Amino acid sequence: MASVGPSAASTQTALPSGPAVFKTIPYAFILPEILCGTWVWILVAATSVSLPLVQGWVMYVSLTSCLISLLLLLSYVLGFHRNSENWKVLDSLYHGATAILYMSAAVLQANAAINSETGPNAPLNYQLNSAASFFAFLTTFLYILHAFSIYYQ
Repeated sequence: MASVGPSAASTQTALPSGPAVFKTIPYAFILPEILCGTWVWILVAATSVSLPLVQGWVMYVSLTSCLISLLLLLSYVLGFHRNSENWKVLDSLYHGATAILYMSAAVLQANAAINSETGPNAPLNYQLNSAASFFAFLTTFLYILHAFSIYYQ
């Protein structure tokens, strides 16, 4: 019997490589994730750390996520994926797990912002910690968007 619908191979989209990465929706989120994540660890590094364990976790999550996302972006731009379906699974799992880790870091950073309202240099530290919290939640949202858009693609 002949099949009526299109074959499964014709409905799957090819993974972008080169400059097309910046124009394709799920993969176009990688650069904003890197930029917002960079702002998180720059802002946390600029404060006087009152809670070293909490802000250490924020720094760890933001820095490692930034570096791994940069490596992932470079691998897409340089075409290391060779249009393998396994890269979509890797991408979705990485961004989903990172979204969970970033959510925990964003909540802890918001707690650090609340705790920095009093003490020495309170206005400056509070503003820096609040900005870091904002970018941490924004980065979390970008990772969630990326994970769901690659999953539903």
